[in-house]
Amino acid sequence: MISASDLTPAELAALLHFHADAGVDWLLEEQPVDRFAEFEAMRAARQGARAAQPRTEAPAPAPRSQPERRQAARPAASPAAAPPPRAAPAIPDEQAVEQARFAAESARSLSELKTAIEAFNGCNLKNSARSTIFASGTPEGRIMVIGPMPSADDDREGAPFAGRAGQLLDRMLAAIGLQRDAILLANVIPWRPPGNRAPSPPEIEICRPFIERQIALAEPKAILLLGNFTARHFFGSIETIHGLRGQWREISILGRTVPAIASLHPQELLTAPINKRLAWSDLLAFKNYIDAEILG
Repeated sequence: MISASDLTPAELAALLHFHADAGVDWLLEEQPVDRFAEFEAMRAARQGARAAQPRTEAPAPAPRSQPERRQAARPAASPAAAPPPRAAPAIPDEQAVEQARFAAESARSLSELKTAIEAFNGCNLKNSARSTIFASGTPEGRIMVIGPMPSADDDREGAPFAGRAGQLLDRMLAAIGLQRDAILLANVIPWRPPGNRAPSPPEIEICRPFIERQIALAEPKAILLLGNFTARHFFGSIETIHGLRGQWREISILGRTVPAIASLHPQELLTAPINKRLAWSDLLAFKNYIDAEILG
């Protein structure tokens, strides 16, 4: 087995990235440690220390009077037991959704919404995530690209579409004349689920007001939805991305309709490069709509 001391800094960094992408959150020591034996040894040492302490003879008690003997015979009142510490009450899902909706509706700008999401503590996903991932780029281009939930790279860097998937997305956008800093990039879920698991239905509903408010404040004229989860979330369908991609649809966001088209997520293209031809077809449809309806 190769020891960590034999690896270069670059090799160590690549190894850590590999483990993080695989969902590893804890690293163990190379040699096993018997914690039970350690505890027994500590307990034996404490008992030996107490046995070695010299004992002092207690002085003989003075004779008591009759009233004192009667008082001593009464059982001593036991002190009131301290109440056990209470755990922090969990916020019911319905209440958390209402709090998220109120926080989102109270924001009058994207910067205010970012502050509101960072201060929100009603979603369990925030407890295990390193970063709160908010939209990056600019809304001035009136073009929005939305992904599912943050990846391990997103969580580490604190921005959407980071790492290899983000680099591939940059090349995909450049192929149709778009740059990352000229559009708005966002995720449906602002916190990475532990181990890259899928968010639960209550977690999705808690996060829904935040992404809808981002869209409402950005006022995009066209949205590109990336990935199976994202397409299902906005189209309200249980079909896979292969059945939902490449079709322009109107999605309703807080009383306003926005045209959107779905395609495969860059991570899916890294896993199955053969699907790049499908993504390219979707990107061309996205470009044609932008040229005709936004730039034209």
